[in-house]
Amino acid sequence: MDWRGRRRSSNIEDRRGDSISSAGAGGALLLRLIPMLIGTRGGRWILAIGAVAIIGGKMLGIDLLPLLLGGGQPVTQQGQQPLSPAEQELTEFVSVVLADTETTWHQVFQRIGRQYQEPKLVLFSNRVQSACGSASSAVGPFYCPGDQQVYLDLAFFNDMKQQLGAPGDFAQAYVIAHEVGHHVQTLLGISQKVRQAGAGRSQAEVNALSVRQELQADCFAGLWGHAANRERQLLDPDDLDEALTAASAIGDDRLQRQAGQDVVPDSFTHGTSAQRMKWFKRGFDSGDITACDTFAGPI
Repeated sequence: MDWRGRRRSSNIEDRRGDSISSAGAGGALLLRLIPMLIGTRGGRWILAIGAVAIIGGKMLGIDLLPLLLGGGQPVTQQGQQPLSPAEQELTEFVSVVLADTETTWHQVFQRIGRQYQEPKLVLFSNRVQSACGSASSAVGPFYCPGDQQVYLDLAFFNDMKQQLGAPGDFAQAYVIAHEVGHHVQTLLGISQKVRQAGAGRSQAEVNALSVRQELQADCFAGLWGHAANRERQLLDPDDLDEALTAASAIGDDRLQRQAGQDVVPDSFTHGTSAQRMKWFKRGFDSGDITACDTFAGPI
């Protein structure tokens, strides 16, 4: 990606030095957490590999991949040790990507007669407190509708490269754009409608709704990629392949196979590898928000 020297977002909050931080989860969690991630446990449940979780009665956009894997303007920093050059560069990259999503979604919302409200992106290490509760790095990148903020531990990008085989800056940008996609769903009232539609439904039916919600966030990420490429020439020739590789790597079917589990479609919460690539590509090719209606017809 040709990202250096571009506008950086002022909506970055850096909490990597906060005292709430503690040790994160490691790869040893893989096998013993699989059963916990599928189904319910009393009033507290988390959908498998799930961008949608209900914890203590609160529903949030959240990615739990690390449970299955292991492990402009200056940003706001709180009690943090000085960043290494590599850390500073990655922080600036995240800020540039967030700024570019802001540009895209302001334009899209203007076209549909709405006003886009920019989300904050919180950088943290190991553990963080949000309006959706306390979370460790093990839950991965997530969006909390309670405070309309995206949460990201940059160590997740190393997990993508080392554990998923999904390296590259546009693969990382896809993750950010996907979480911003959940913010867009919140602003448009889509997330609330999904919650209402899932009330009183079976687990399999709720999971199916989650898949459609997640695939739409993938499509929204692709829509941003379309604008970044066509309007601002942000992408390099190989960048699309990086994003599609990442989308394929985090399909529910592939992750279940990698975990040594049977592939159980009723437990899917994000969609298959093929579906995730399809919907990202649909948004990327069209650049049209109306092409991202994953709730009508087959997926």
